[in-house]
Amino acid sequence: MRNPRDNLNRGREAEERACRHLQRQGLALTQRNYRSPFGEIDLVMQERNTLVFVEVRYRARPDFGSAAETVDTRKQARLRATAEHYRQNTPQASKKACRFDIVAITGDGEDGDFRWLRDVF
Repeated sequence: MRNPRDNLNRGREAEERACRHLQRQGLALTQRNYRSPFGEIDLVMQERNTLVFVEVRYRARPDFGSAAETVDTRKQARLRATAEHYRQNTPQASKKACRFDIVAITGDGEDGDFRWLRDVF
């Protein structure tokens, strides 16, 4: 049985890995783990004049589907509501274009599968 603290640490490691990758691709980190009454967005980043709300999904193994498949319509609705909360409460963000990206990581280390899906919903 897995320790819940191990799962939390793996999630944080996946978020850090995703952030480093996106920064190498030219995105700038604006905020981590933005929380609202509707939920949380893992990474808020900026690419030129576009705000990018990033959901990072991690799975140790692909046995029950890909990490990206876990972002269902209910999760998408929570992410949209949280992004709207961010835009309403961050004056410099309210008029910028935005998009939603998913970073899906399956497996550990360099042998794992890493996918950056842009503008997914």
